Amino acid sequence: MSKKYNMNSISPNLNLMIKACEKASKIIIRDFGEVENLQVSKKGPKDFVTKTDKRVDKILIEELEKSKRNYSFLTEETGKIINKNKDDFWIIDPIDGTTNFLHGIPHFAISIALQVENEILIGLIFDPIKNEIFYAEKNNGSFYNNNRMRVSKKTNLDECLFGTNNDGIKATYPRLNLRNSGCAALDLAYVGCGRLDGFFHKNINLWDVAAGKIIVEEAGGKVNDLSNFKFNRIDIKAANSNIYEKMLKKLPNF
Repeated sequence: MSKKYNMNSISPNLNLMIKACEKASKIIIRDFGEVENLQVSKKGPKDFVTKTDKRVDKILIEELEKSKRNYSFLTEETGKIINKNKDDFWIIDPIDGTTNFLHGIPHFAISIALQVENEILIGLIFDPIKNEIFYAEKNNGSFYNNNRMRVSKKTNLDECLFGTNNDGIKATYPRLNLRNSGCAALDLAYVGCGRLDGFFHKNINLWDVAAGKIIVEEAGGKVNDLSNFKFNRIDIKAANSNIYEKMLKKLPNF
């Protein structure tokens, strides 16, 4: 990352998350340069996992375990790891956008969130190829590469751009201007910094959106309540505050 952070303005937990990403990103960058030689296996009809995913997951867990709070883990590759602090979790996606990664498309990210007492308190999304980091802490704002960031100020839906997946495009096109980037974490980070104006997705996993949720909210945007969903079947809707309700009206059945 090679960025300087004001350690007086970020918590020890966020500092630990940043250092974990710095270490793990070296593996991702190296393997991305040799992507054709990676060993790949299938998790499902549309899901792949590489040795890189597993290595990055292992590094992140090892680094975050240095926290004295003994938080538990929920990760895409390992599932649940219950530690002494069994009710509070690090939520990890080692590489969100693995399909992009495998095809040599430089659009994927590490996503880490800290959930305490069922509330997400910290979120970090790091794009190792573009060297872009997005992070937020509860009541402390959202930041992009160490600079404060805000959601867009657009009010006209026709001027807005939204991130979604294939199902979202099929269900809502042509009512909204849409993109399917293949990386939900970065879509939410982009809502937070104003590159996208909104994002919606059905049946997504918590590790894909946990960090992005607090990043959008602390950047002044709105995100629906995720607490009523199962961790692997979340319906998320996020947008800048000016167009959030307008977006929902365009998504009556999504």
